[in-house]
Amino acid sequence: MTKTRKEFDSLGSVDVPADKLWAAQTERSRNNFKIGHPGSMPIEVIYAFALLKKSIAHANCDLGILSKQKRDLISRVCDEIQSGKLNSHFPLVVWQTGSGTQTNMNINEVIVNRAKEISKKINLHPNDDVNKSQSSNDTFPTAMNIAALNLINRNTVPALKILIKSLKKKSTSFSKIIKIGRTHFMDATPITLGQEFSGYVSQIEKGLKKIYESCDNLSELAIGGTAVGTGLNTINGFDKLVVKKVNYFNKIIGNKSSFISAPNKFEALSSNEAIVSTHHALKQLSLSINKIANDIRISSSGPRSGIGEIILPANEPGSSIMPGKVNPTQCESITMVCSQVFGNDAAISFGATQGHFQLNVFRPMIIYNFINSARILGDACNSFSKNCIEGIKANKVQINKNLNNSLMLVTALNTHIGYDRAAKIAKHAYEKNITLKESASILNILSEKDFDKLVNPTEMIAPNKKSPL
Repeated sequence: MTKTRKEFDSLGSVDVPADKLWAAQTERSRNNFKIGHPGSMPIEVIYAFALLKKSIAHANCDLGILSKQKRDLISRVCDEIQSGKLNSHFPLVVWQTGSGTQTNMNINEVIVNRAKEISKKINLHPNDDVNKSQSSNDTFPTAMNIAALNLINRNTVPALKILIKSLKKKSTSFSKIIKIGRTHFMDATPITLGQEFSGYVSQIEKGLKKIYESCDNLSELAIGGTAVGTGLNTINGFDKLVVKKVNYFNKIIGNKSSFISAPNKFEALSSNEAIVSTHHALKQLSLSINKIANDIRISSSGPRSGIGEIILPANEPGSSIMPGKVNPTQCESITMVCSQVFGNDAAISFGATQGHFQLNVFRPMIIYNFINSARILGDACNSFSKNCIEGIKANKVQINKNLNNSLMLVTALNTHIGYDRAAKIAKHAYEKNITLKESASILNILSEKDFDKLVNPTEMIAPNKKSPL
Protein backbone atom coordinates (compact mmCIF):
# COMPACT_ATOMS: atom_id res chain seq x y z
CA MET A 1 0.00 0.00 0.00
CA THR A 2 1.13 3.53 -0.86
CA LYS A 3 2.20 5.46 2.19
CA THR A 4 0.28 8.70 2.74
CA ARG A 5 0.37 11.78 4.93
CA LYS A 6 -2.33 14.20 6.00
CA GLU A 7 -2.54 17.59 4.31
CA PHE A 8 -5.08 20.29 5.10
CA ASP A 9 -6.92 23.06 3.24
CA SER A 10 -10.06 25.11 3.91
CA LEU A 11 -12.26 22.06 3.26
CA GLY A 12 -10.46 19.79 5.71
CA SER A 13 -7.87 17.01 5.55
CA VAL A 14 -6.75 14.97 2.54
CA ASP A 15 -4.49 11.92 2.28
CA VAL A 16 -1.55 12.68 -0.04
CA PRO A 17 1.15 10.24 -1.24
CA ALA A 18 3.97 10.55 1.27
CA ASP A 19 6.69 10.82 -1.36
CA LYS A 20 5.07 13.70 -3.25
CA LEU A 21 5.47 17.40 -2.60
CA TRP A 22 1.97 18.54 -3.48
CA ALA A 23 -0.70 19.09 -0.84
CA ALA A 24 -4.46 19.05 -0.32
CA GLN A 25 -5.74 21.16 -3.22
CA THR A 26 -3.60 19.36 -5.76
CA GLU A 27 -4.73 15.98 -4.44
CA ARG A 28 -8.39 17.01 -4.61
CA SER A 29 -7.94 18.05 -8.23
CA ARG A 30 -6.04 14.85 -9.02
CA ASN A 31 -8.93 12.78 -7.69
CA ASN A 32 -11.75 14.90 -9.10
CA PHE A 33 -10.43 15.24 -12.66
CA LYS A 34 -9.21 11.85 -13.81
CA ILE A 35 -9.41 12.83 -17.43
CA GLY A 36 -6.77 11.75 -19.91
CA HIS A 37 -3.13 11.22 -19.08
CA PRO A 38 -1.94 12.41 -15.64
CA GLY A 39 0.39 15.39 -15.78
CA SER A 40 -0.92 16.63 -19.13
CA MET A 41 -0.56 20.29 -18.16
CA PRO A 42 2.35 21.35 -20.43
CA ILE A 43 5.66 21.43 -18.60
CA GLU A 44 6.38 24.76 -20.31
CA VAL A 45 3.53 26.25 -18.27
CA ILE A 46 4.97 24.80 -15.07
CA TYR A 47 8.39 26.29 -15.81
CA ALA A 48 6.80 29.64 -16.65
CA PHE A 49 4.99 29.55 -13.32
CA ALA A 50 8.28 28.90 -11.53
CA LEU A 51 9.84 31.91 -13.25
CA LEU A 52 6.82 34.00 -12.30
CA LYS A 53 6.70 32.90 -8.65
CA LYS A 54 10.41 33.66 -8.27
CA SER A 55 9.96 37.10 -9.80
CA ILE A 56 6.97 37.86 -7.58
CA ALA A 57 8.85 36.81 -4.46
CA HIS A 58 11.65 39.23 -5.33
CA ALA A 59 9.16 42.01 -6.08
CA ASN A 60 7.29 41.47 -2.82
CA CYS A 61 10.59 41.53 -0.95
CA ASP A 62 11.64 44.79 -2.64
CA LEU A 63 8.27 46.25 -1.64
CA GLY A 64 8.84 45.27 1.98
CA ILE A 65 6.06 42.70 2.33
CA LEU A 66 8.10 39.47 2.14
CA SER A 67 11.26 38.65 4.09
CA LYS A 68 14.56 38.03 2.34
CA GLN A 69 14.68 34.56 3.88
CA LYS A 70 11.31 33.60 2.39
CA ARG A 71 12.25 35.22 -0.91
CA ASP A 72 15.45 33.22 -1.17
CA LEU A 73 13.73 29.98 -0.20
CA ILE A 74 10.99 30.45 -2.79
CA SER A 75 13.62 31.37 -5.38
CA ARG A 76 15.66 28.25 -4.66
CA VAL A 77 12.70 25.93 -5.13
CA CYS A 78 11.64 27.75 -8.30
CA ASP A 79 15.12 27.20 -9.70
CA GLU A 80 14.79 23.50 -8.94
CA ILE A 81 11.44 23.41 -10.73
CA GLN A 82 12.88 25.10 -13.80
CA SER A 83 15.78 22.66 -13.87
CA GLY A 84 13.33 19.77 -14.27
CA LYS A 85 14.30 18.26 -10.93
CA LEU A 86 10.71 18.31 -9.60
CA ASN A 87 8.76 17.35 -12.75
CA SER A 88 7.14 14.32 -11.08
CA HIS A 89 5.38 16.56 -8.57
CA PHE A 90 3.04 18.19 -11.10
CA PRO A 91 0.39 15.53 -11.78
CA LEU A 92 -2.58 17.64 -12.82
CA VAL A 93 -4.41 17.36 -16.11
CA VAL A 94 -5.39 20.10 -18.50
CA TRP A 95 -9.06 19.29 -17.94
CA GLN A 96 -9.47 21.04 -14.59
CA THR A 97 -10.97 24.30 -13.46
CA GLY A 98 -10.87 26.65 -16.43
CA SER A 99 -9.04 29.40 -14.59
CA GLY A 100 -6.09 27.10 -13.91
CA THR A 101 -6.51 27.61 -10.15
CA GLN A 102 -5.47 24.08 -9.28
CA THR A 103 -2.24 24.28 -11.26
CA ASN A 104 -1.45 27.57 -9.56
CA MET A 105 -2.02 25.91 -6.19
CA ASN A 106 -0.04 22.86 -7.26
CA ILE A 107 2.96 25.17 -7.80
CA ASN A 108 2.36 26.94 -4.50
CA GLU A 109 2.10 23.67 -2.56
CA VAL A 110 5.20 22.12 -4.13
CA ILE A 111 7.22 25.24 -3.33
CA VAL A 112 6.06 25.14 0.30
CA ASN A 113 6.71 21.44 0.87
CA ARG A 114 10.06 21.44 -0.89
CA ALA A 115 10.99 24.51 1.18
CA LYS A 116 10.22 22.49 4.33
CA GLU A 117 12.74 19.87 3.23
CA ILE A 118 15.37 22.56 2.65
CA SER A 119 14.79 24.59 5.81
CA LYS A 120 13.02 23.64 9.01
CA LYS A 121 13.35 27.18 10.37
CA ILE A 122 11.32 29.10 7.79
CA ASN A 123 7.61 28.39 7.59
CA LEU A 124 6.02 29.19 4.22
CA HIS A 125 2.29 29.33 3.52
CA PRO A 126 1.05 28.50 0.00
CA ASN A 127 -1.46 31.35 -0.09
CA ASP A 128 -0.08 33.95 2.29
CA ASP A 129 3.53 33.77 1.09
CA VAL A 130 3.94 32.02 -2.27
CA ASN A 131 0.66 33.43 -3.63
CA LYS A 132 1.06 36.85 -2.02
CA SER A 133 -0.21 39.74 -4.22
CA GLN A 134 -1.65 37.23 -6.69
CA SER A 135 -4.72 35.42 -7.93
CA SER A 136 -4.92 32.40 -10.20
CA ASN A 137 -6.85 34.74 -12.48
CA ASP A 138 -3.75 36.83 -13.21
CA THR A 139 -0.96 34.28 -12.67
CA PHE A 140 -2.28 31.65 -15.06
CA PRO A 141 -2.70 33.97 -18.09
CA THR A 142 0.72 35.43 -17.26
CA ALA A 143 2.29 31.97 -17.22
CA MET A 144 0.48 31.21 -20.48
CA ASN A 145 2.03 34.17 -22.26
CA ILE A 146 5.49 33.54 -20.82
CA ALA A 147 5.38 29.86 -21.83
CA ALA A 148 4.00 30.64 -25.28
CA LEU A 149 6.44 33.41 -26.18
CA ASN A 150 9.48 31.59 -24.80
CA LEU A 151 8.61 28.47 -26.79
CA ILE A 152 7.98 30.47 -29.97
CA ASN A 153 11.35 32.23 -29.67
CA ARG A 154 13.28 29.18 -28.51
CA ASN A 155 11.81 26.51 -30.78
CA THR A 156 9.47 27.68 -33.52
CA VAL A 157 11.25 30.76 -34.87
CA PRO A 158 14.73 29.18 -35.10
CA ALA A 159 13.25 26.19 -36.93
CA LEU A 160 11.50 28.47 -39.42
CA LYS A 161 14.73 30.36 -40.03
CA ILE A 162 16.50 27.06 -40.77
CA LEU A 163 13.72 26.11 -43.18
CA ILE A 164 13.99 29.47 -44.96
CA LYS A 165 17.77 29.03 -45.25
CA SER A 166 17.39 25.52 -46.69
CA LEU A 167 14.80 26.63 -49.23
CA LYS A 168 16.91 29.63 -50.25
CA LYS A 169 19.90 27.37 -50.94
CA LYS A 170 17.78 25.19 -53.19
CA SER A 171 16.30 28.22 -54.93
CA THR A 172 19.80 29.45 -55.74
CA SER A 173 21.16 26.08 -56.86
CA PHE A 174 18.09 25.44 -59.06
CA SER A 175 18.03 28.94 -60.59
CA LYS A 176 19.03 27.83 -64.10
CA ILE A 177 16.91 24.69 -64.32
CA ILE A 178 13.90 25.43 -66.53
CA LYS A 179 10.83 23.25 -66.01
CA ILE A 180 7.24 23.33 -67.04
CA GLY A 181 4.92 25.24 -64.75
CA ARG A 182 1.56 23.80 -63.75
CA THR A 183 -1.82 25.33 -63.03
CA HIS A 184 -4.96 23.30 -62.25
CA PHE A 185 -2.54 20.32 -62.20
CA MET A 186 -2.18 20.90 -65.95
CA ASP A 187 0.82 21.98 -68.02
CA ALA A 188 1.39 25.73 -68.06
CA THR A 189 4.21 28.01 -69.22
CA PRO A 190 7.86 27.45 -68.19
CA ILE A 191 9.32 28.43 -64.86
CA THR A 192 12.67 27.70 -63.27
CA LEU A 193 12.85 25.26 -60.41
CA GLY A 194 14.61 28.05 -58.54
CA GLN A 195 11.68 30.41 -59.11
CA GLU A 196 9.33 27.76 -57.78
CA PHE A 197 11.40 27.41 -54.61
CA SER A 198 11.68 31.19 -54.26
CA GLY A 199 7.90 31.24 -53.88
CA TYR A 200 8.23 28.80 -51.00
CA VAL A 201 10.83 31.04 -49.36
CA SER A 202 8.54 34.04 -49.60
CA GLN A 203 5.62 32.13 -48.07
CA ILE A 204 7.62 31.16 -44.97
CA GLU A 205 9.17 34.63 -44.65
CA LYS A 206 5.73 36.26 -44.68
CA GLY A 207 4.49 33.77 -42.09
CA LEU A 208 7.48 34.50 -39.88
CA LYS A 209 6.75 38.22 -40.17
CA LYS A 210 3.20 37.57 -38.95
CA ILE A 211 4.56 35.75 -35.93
CA TYR A 212 6.81 38.68 -35.05
CA GLU A 213 3.89 41.11 -35.39
CA SER A 214 1.56 39.03 -33.23
CA CYS A 215 4.14 38.54 -30.48
CA ASP A 216 3.94 42.21 -29.55
CA ASN A 217 0.60 41.55 -27.86
CA LEU A 218 1.74 38.21 -26.48
CA SER A 219 4.43 40.02 -24.51
CA GLU A 220 1.81 41.81 -22.37
CA LEU A 221 1.47 40.19 -18.94
CA ALA A 222 -1.68 40.18 -16.80
CA ILE A 223 0.15 39.94 -13.47
CA GLY A 224 -0.96 42.63 -11.06
CA GLY A 225 -4.61 42.39 -12.04
CA THR A 226 -5.29 39.82 -9.28
CA ALA A 227 -8.91 38.58 -9.21
CA VAL A 228 -10.78 40.85 -11.64
CA GLY A 229 -8.23 43.32 -12.99
CA THR A 230 -8.36 45.96 -10.23
CA GLY A 231 -5.11 44.91 -8.57
CA LEU A 232 -6.72 44.32 -5.19
CA ASN A 233 -4.17 43.18 -2.53
CA THR A 234 -1.18 44.53 -4.43
CA ILE A 235 0.98 47.57 -3.80
CA ASN A 236 1.10 50.33 -6.39
CA GLY A 237 3.87 49.58 -8.90
CA PHE A 238 3.87 45.86 -8.15
CA ASP A 239 2.89 44.85 -11.69
CA LYS A 240 5.72 46.70 -13.42
CA LEU A 241 8.25 45.56 -10.84
CA VAL A 242 7.29 41.90 -11.34
CA VAL A 243 7.65 42.21 -15.11
CA LYS A 244 11.08 43.78 -14.63
CA LYS A 245 12.08 40.77 -12.52
CA VAL A 246 10.60 38.34 -15.06
CA ASN A 247 12.68 39.87 -17.84
CA TYR A 248 15.81 39.75 -15.73
CA PHE A 249 15.48 36.12 -14.63
CA ASN A 250 14.23 35.03 -18.05
CA LYS A 251 17.42 36.31 -19.67
CA ILE A 252 19.55 34.52 -17.07
CA ILE A 253 18.09 31.13 -18.04
CA GLY A 254 18.77 31.80 -21.70
CA ASN A 255 15.47 33.07 -23.08
CA LYS A 256 15.37 36.05 -25.42
CA SER A 257 11.75 37.03 -24.82
CA SER A 258 10.94 40.39 -23.26
CA PHE A 259 7.68 41.28 -21.57
CA ILE A 260 5.75 44.36 -20.51
CA SER A 261 2.97 44.93 -18.03
CA ALA A 262 -0.41 44.77 -19.75
CA PRO A 263 -1.71 48.35 -19.92
CA ASN A 264 -5.27 47.14 -19.34
CA LYS A 265 -5.55 44.31 -16.84
CA PHE A 266 -9.27 43.86 -17.42
CA GLU A 267 -8.61 42.91 -21.02
CA ALA A 268 -5.63 40.75 -20.04
CA LEU A 269 -7.73 38.70 -17.59
CA SER A 270 -10.91 38.33 -19.60
CA SER A 271 -9.63 37.72 -23.12
CA ASN A 272 -7.08 35.66 -25.03
CA GLU A 273 -6.76 37.64 -28.25
CA ALA A 274 -2.95 37.67 -28.04
CA ILE A 275 -2.78 33.87 -27.94
CA VAL A 276 -5.38 33.67 -30.71
CA SER A 277 -3.48 36.11 -32.91
CA THR A 278 -0.14 34.34 -32.56
CA HIS A 279 -1.73 30.96 -33.15
CA HIS A 280 -3.42 32.30 -36.28
CA ALA A 281 0.11 33.15 -37.46
CA LEU A 282 1.11 29.53 -36.76
CA LYS A 283 -1.92 28.41 -38.73
CA GLN A 284 -0.96 30.66 -41.65
CA LEU A 285 2.50 29.11 -41.63
CA SER A 286 0.95 25.66 -41.55
CA LEU A 287 -1.13 26.51 -44.61
CA SER A 288 2.05 27.56 -46.43
CA ILE A 289 4.06 24.56 -45.30
CA ASN A 290 1.25 22.19 -46.24
CA LYS A 291 1.25 23.62 -49.77
CA ILE A 292 5.03 23.40 -50.07
CA ALA A 293 5.18 19.82 -48.81
CA ASN A 294 2.39 18.74 -51.16
CA ASP A 295 4.11 20.39 -54.13
CA ILE A 296 7.33 18.59 -53.29
CA ARG A 297 5.81 15.15 -52.88
CA ILE A 298 3.76 15.46 -56.07
CA SER A 299 6.82 16.70 -57.99
CA SER A 300 8.76 13.68 -56.74
CA SER A 301 6.02 11.18 -57.60
CA GLY A 302 7.05 8.10 -59.52
CA PRO A 303 9.93 7.66 -59.79
CA ARG A 304 9.11 6.38 -63.30
CA SER A 305 5.35 6.58 -63.62
CA GLY A 306 4.74 9.99 -62.05
CA ILE A 307 6.06 13.50 -62.52
CA GLY A 308 9.45 12.59 -61.08
CA GLU A 309 11.07 16.00 -61.58
CA ILE A 310 12.79 16.05 -58.20
CA ILE A 311 14.41 13.27 -56.22
CA LEU A 312 13.92 13.08 -52.46
CA PRO A 313 16.39 11.56 -50.01
CA ALA A 314 15.86 7.84 -49.45
CA ASN A 315 15.57 7.95 -45.65
CA GLU A 316 13.96 4.59 -45.03
CA PRO A 317 12.32 1.69 -46.91
CA GLY A 318 8.84 2.73 -48.00
CA SER A 319 6.98 -0.53 -48.13
CA SER A 320 6.70 -3.79 -46.23
CA ILE A 321 5.79 -5.64 -49.44
CA MET A 322 7.20 -3.65 -52.40
CA PRO A 323 11.01 -3.93 -52.50
CA GLY A 324 12.96 -0.78 -53.26
CA LYS A 325 10.02 1.57 -52.73
CA VAL A 326 10.83 4.98 -51.22
CA ASN A 327 8.06 7.26 -49.97
CA PRO A 328 7.91 11.04 -49.30
CA THR A 329 7.71 10.41 -45.57
CA GLN A 330 8.89 13.82 -44.40
CA CYS A 331 6.22 15.47 -46.54
CA GLU A 332 3.60 13.19 -45.05
CA SER A 333 4.80 13.86 -41.52
CA ILE A 334 4.82 17.63 -41.77
CA THR A 335 1.42 17.80 -43.49
CA MET A 336 -0.01 15.75 -40.61
CA VAL A 337 1.50 18.30 -38.24
CA CYS A 338 -0.11 21.09 -40.24
CA SER A 339 -3.47 19.33 -39.96
CA GLN A 340 -3.05 19.13 -36.19
CA VAL A 341 -2.30 22.86 -36.05
CA PHE A 342 -5.51 23.54 -38.01
CA GLY A 343 -7.45 21.52 -35.44
CA ASN A 344 -5.71 23.23 -32.54
CA ASP A 345 -6.61 26.59 -34.03
CA ALA A 346 -10.28 25.68 -34.09
CA ALA A 347 -10.15 24.64 -30.42
CA ILE A 348 -8.25 27.79 -29.41
CA SER A 349 -10.63 30.04 -31.34
CA PHE A 350 -13.66 28.52 -29.65
CA GLY A 351 -11.94 28.62 -26.27
CA ALA A 352 -11.36 32.34 -26.74
CA THR A 353 -15.12 32.87 -27.03
CA GLN A 354 -15.53 31.70 -23.43
CA GLY A 355 -14.42 34.95 -21.84
CA HIS A 356 -17.40 36.05 -19.76
CA PHE A 357 -17.28 39.23 -17.70
CA GLN A 358 -13.84 39.35 -15.99
CA LEU A 359 -12.51 35.87 -16.76
CA ASN A 360 -12.02 33.28 -19.50
CA VAL A 361 -12.44 29.74 -18.15
CA PHE A 362 -11.02 27.75 -21.07
CA ARG A 363 -7.44 28.78 -20.46
CA PRO A 364 -5.83 25.38 -19.73
CA MET A 365 -7.23 23.98 -22.98
CA ILE A 366 -6.15 27.06 -24.92
CA ILE A 367 -2.52 26.96 -23.77
CA TYR A 368 -2.38 23.17 -24.11
CA ASN A 369 -3.22 23.42 -27.81
CA PHE A 370 -0.99 26.44 -28.37
CA ILE A 371 2.04 24.74 -26.82
CA ASN A 372 1.34 21.63 -28.86
CA SER A 373 1.25 23.64 -32.10
CA ALA A 374 4.37 25.69 -31.40
CA ARG A 375 6.35 22.63 -30.36
CA ILE A 376 5.40 20.21 -33.15
CA LEU A 377 5.54 22.83 -35.90
CA GLY A 378 9.06 23.81 -34.86
CA ASP A 379 10.16 20.18 -34.55
CA ALA A 380 8.60 19.29 -37.91
CA CYS A 381 10.31 22.20 -39.67
CA ASN A 382 13.67 21.07 -38.32
CA SER A 383 13.03 17.52 -39.50
CA PHE A 384 11.70 18.66 -42.89
CA SER A 385 14.72 20.89 -43.48
CA LYS A 386 17.32 18.32 -42.46
CA ASN A 387 15.75 15.13 -43.81
CA CYS A 388 14.05 16.41 -46.95
CA ILE A 389 14.81 19.90 -48.28
CA GLU A 390 18.60 19.74 -47.90
CA GLY A 391 18.79 16.47 -49.84
CA ILE A 392 16.47 17.32 -52.76
CA LYS A 393 18.02 16.82 -56.21
CA ALA A 394 16.70 17.91 -59.59
CA ASN A 395 15.97 15.15 -62.09
CA LYS A 396 17.14 17.14 -65.11
CA VAL A 397 16.42 14.37 -67.62
CA GLN A 398 12.78 14.13 -66.59
CA ILE A 399 12.45 17.91 -66.27
CA ASN A 400 13.67 18.44 -69.83
CA LYS A 401 11.49 15.63 -71.14
CA ASN A 402 8.36 17.13 -69.59
CA LEU A 403 9.35 20.64 -70.70
CA ASN A 404 9.91 19.72 -74.33
CA ASN A 405 6.71 17.66 -74.49
CA SER A 406 4.52 20.43 -73.13
CA LEU A 407 1.98 21.98 -75.49
CA MET A 408 1.88 25.16 -73.41
CA LEU A 409 5.15 26.38 -74.90
CA VAL A 410 2.85 27.57 -77.66
CA THR A 411 1.96 30.51 -75.37
CA ALA A 412 5.15 32.25 -76.55
CA LEU A 413 3.55 32.58 -80.00
CA ASN A 414 0.56 34.62 -78.78
CA THR A 415 2.20 37.99 -79.36
CA HIS A 416 3.49 36.97 -82.80
CA ILE A 417 0.71 35.02 -84.52
CA GLY A 418 -2.27 35.62 -82.18
CA TYR A 419 -4.08 33.48 -79.65
CA ASP A 420 -6.37 31.69 -82.13
CA ARG A 421 -3.64 30.52 -84.48
CA ALA A 422 -1.47 29.47 -81.54
CA ALA A 423 -4.40 27.47 -80.12
CA LYS A 424 -4.84 25.81 -83.53
CA ILE A 425 -1.21 24.64 -83.48
CA ALA A 426 -1.58 23.22 -79.95
CA LYS A 427 -4.84 21.40 -80.63
CA HIS A 428 -3.50 19.90 -83.84
CA ALA A 429 -0.31 18.76 -82.10
CA TYR A 430 -2.35 17.13 -79.34
CA GLU A 431 -4.73 15.37 -81.72
CA LYS A 432 -1.95 14.03 -83.94
CA ASN A 433 0.47 13.33 -81.08
CA ILE A 434 3.21 15.37 -82.69
CA THR A 435 5.40 18.24 -81.52
CA LEU A 436 4.37 21.89 -81.64
CA LYS A 437 7.09 22.54 -84.15
CA GLU A 438 5.83 19.80 -86.44
CA SER A 439 2.26 21.02 -86.08
CA ALA A 440 3.15 24.64 -86.95
CA SER A 441 4.99 23.48 -90.05
CA ILE A 442 2.26 21.11 -91.23
CA LEU A 443 -0.35 23.84 -90.79
CA ASN A 444 1.87 26.27 -92.73
CA ILE A 445 1.71 28.78 -89.91
CA LEU A 446 5.43 28.85 -89.08
CA SER A 447 8.55 27.24 -90.47
CA GLU A 448 10.60 25.11 -88.10
CA LYS A 449 13.34 27.74 -88.22
CA ASP A 450 10.94 30.56 -87.26
CA PHE A 451 9.39 28.35 -84.59
CA ASP A 452 12.77 27.81 -82.95
CA LYS A 453 13.40 31.56 -82.93
CA LEU A 454 10.08 32.37 -81.28
CA VAL A 455 9.66 29.42 -78.91
CA ASN A 456 12.63 29.41 -76.57
CA PRO A 457 11.95 28.33 -72.95
CA THR A 458 14.88 30.43 -71.67
CA GLU A 459 13.06 33.53 -72.93
CA MET A 460 9.77 32.51 -71.31
CA ILE A 461 10.70 32.73 -67.61
CA ALA A 462 10.52 36.53 -67.33
CA PRO A 463 8.69 39.50 -68.90
CA ASN A 464 9.52 40.27 -72.54
CA LYS A 465 12.74 42.26 -72.83
CA LYS A 466 11.11 44.51 -75.40
CA SER A 467 7.74 45.09 -76.96
CA PRO A 468 6.87 42.64 -79.74
CA LEU A 469 5.44 45.54 -81.72
